[in-house]
Amino acid sequence: MEAEERRADRVLILAGRHPVLEALRSRARPIEEVLVEAEARDRHADILALARQGGVRFSRAPRAALTALAGSSHHQGVVARVAPREYAELEDLLAVPVARGEPALFLALDQVQDPGNVGNLLRTAEALGVHGVLVPRHQAAGLTPHVVRAAAGALEYLPMARVGNLGQALERLKEAGCWIVGGVAQEGDAVAPWAADLRSPLALVLGSEGRGLRPLVARTCDVRVRIPLAGRVGSLNVAAAGAALLYEVHRQRQEAKGGRPRGRG
Repeated sequence: MEAEERRADRVLILAGRHPVLEALRSRARPIEEVLVEAEARDRHADILALARQGGVRFSRAPRAALTALAGSSHHQGVVARVAPREYAELEDLLAVPVARGEPALFLALDQVQDPGNVGNLLRTAEALGVHGVLVPRHQAAGLTPHVVRAAAGALEYLPMARVGNLGQALERLKEAGCWIVGGVAQEGDAVAPWAADLRSPLALVLGSEGRGLRPLVARTCDVRVRIPLAGRVGSLNVAAAGAALLYEVHRQRQEAKGGRPRGRG
């Protein structure tokens, strides 16, 4: 996993319409080149127009060449060479809600190792107003190409910090006024998410796919929440559970503003 990240330090390949569009729109990092499928004719005119406006080199290439570059046929006829996404510092994350004038909302992933799960969580987090994501330096999926692809453009707007000790990082968030909320699968002392007040500044912590939260991380939590299930399946995938919990945070905060949850548009 770390070897994959080291290879990505030189150049990152974005594949797919959404990742490339968001990279062009955000201008958060240098884009070396955009390539679109030659056989697609005018289907990607919007991407080429954005590249032209941003002074980004672009060209057309055979689909087979895009597949070879992306390492997969799932590129929707669009590939870009971009600078790798850099990790943020924890203090950078803390500055985001202050700058926006919003109660802090952070997502911490405790050794979540599946890149697809991490990418999906990042996409959900950005859509639901998370200000930043924390991951441990070891035994966790970071900013690998697979994660970036699965995030579908969310990382152009959502900062991620990689920390040596997640428990200590959560204590720093507590010092900054955040409530630490742990998502768990077992009942124990966990409450339903709608029974907890999630309107205050907080960090939602989700555990790994197999073991959940590590004991030291669990002990930093001020409250544990569990999604009650009506079916026979014992638990949800971490990406699905994270989406449900983040939406409950969003719902409570929108209701506190006097309105229903709504999109940004």
